[in-house]
Amino acid sequence: MTTTPFRDGFAPVTEEITAFDLEVTGRIPAVFNGRFLRNGPNPLSLDDPHASHLFLGEGMVHGVRLRDGRAEWYRNRWVRSAEVARRLGEPVRPGPVHGGMDFAPNTHVIGLAGRTFATVEAGALPYELSYELETIGSCDFGGGLPGGFAAHTHADPVTGELHAMAYFFGWDHHQHLVLGPDGTVRQVRDIPIADAPMLHDFALTERYVVLYDLPVTFSMEHAQKGAPLPYAWNEAHGARLGLLPRAGGETRWFDVEPCWVFHTVNAYDDGDEVVVDVIRYPKRFVDARLDAGGAPTLDRWRIDTVSGKVSQTRLDDRSQEFPRIDERRTGLPHRYGYTAAARELNDIVSPHDTELEDLPDEAFDNTLIKHDLVRGTQEARQFGRGAYVGEPVFVPEGEAEDDGYVMTLVNNPDRGAADLVIVSARDFTGEPVATVHLPARVPLGFHGSWIAD
Repeated sequence: MTTTPFRDGFAPVTEEITAFDLEVTGRIPAVFNGRFLRNGPNPLSLDDPHASHLFLGEGMVHGVRLRDGRAEWYRNRWVRSAEVARRLGEPVRPGPVHGGMDFAPNTHVIGLAGRTFATVEAGALPYELSYELETIGSCDFGGGLPGGFAAHTHADPVTGELHAMAYFFGWDHHQHLVLGPDGTVRQVRDIPIADAPMLHDFALTERYVVLYDLPVTFSMEHAQKGAPLPYAWNEAHGARLGLLPRAGGETRWFDVEPCWVFHTVNAYDDGDEVVVDVIRYPKRFVDARLDAGGAPTLDRWRIDTVSGKVSQTRLDDRSQEFPRIDERRTGLPHRYGYTAAARELNDIVSPHDTELEDLPDEAFDNTLIKHDLVRGTQEARQFGRGAYVGEPVFVPEGEAEDDGYVMTLVNNPDRGAADLVIVSARDFTGEPVATVHLPARVPLGFHGSWIAD
């Protein structure tokens, strides 16, 4: 019996597709002139070692090009690491490698300085892609990266600088990176950290970089046992939040209750306090497994820089993940956030699957949630029965925070293919503004971006 997590909604596609002039229901607003891109793991073969863990499949980027009210094309392409290129019978692309970690990035895809990059964490470098999603090669930004890069980056909407936090199991530190709008590395700072903890995301405010030093650390024990991803819950490590002053100086640490955070909603300064909104798990990676540790909820930390105390508030107790905001509010006070609801895994897998190792105990549902964090209210938008939705991405149209659209990939069980659905942020539960009907199924994946031309 297979124990691969790549089945049901996560089952990989087996071919690359290029399709033009896609069918559209509704009207695509004029603001959409660019590409919606989404990355995710898609193993070349389910017999591969990379198919044994949800985080290890080779990255495949899916893209839809929108312009002048038309959906001009859909493409899906594997990121060509050296191994992927060889297995596809193609020349190896040029570029550097850090620490022997040549991996086809499978976590995010971002735009920077008119270029496109597939990203991943834990020591590997990003890969640059062409506008049409062909792989150009690995990238260290002109030699500016001393090590790997990060899955998640946060852009300061005022300065245009892009911030990232890199880590690697062989390091005794985390690394804060600042890239300019031109794509050059402007600053590298090392922050000493014991036990080589995993750091999937972080937060940014006007004054601070907010670090998460949480009890998921590199485990030599599990590495020697052959665990595909040798990071495990470490009760002895403790949990703390770090405030690294952006203007320079040492990190100040604040203890919190042990937990795990994959994703930040946003953070901002509020007088002497720092507010951090996150999706928080009680635990994760117990015994190096991804399938245990409790449900993810929307929580808020308030860090009092005078008293040194941290308070925690539950903002929404529903299981949810993949938070996004209007990124013009990154590091600034925000009112709205968008998440994808999650449901128990046994609702979406076959009843005959009895070994669920390395699958999360929550997975995608058919519902997006819009949070009004000022009023403390939520709106839930459900899609069709049997559908599952991906990460919601906000695209602004006007100056107000809520003036724009939310776009997401939704599987269409009736067609056996995916739709790119665009809804109004202000009329969140109303009819979609536009639905782009894609020619193929898009497996469940991770993160994406709207990259305007």
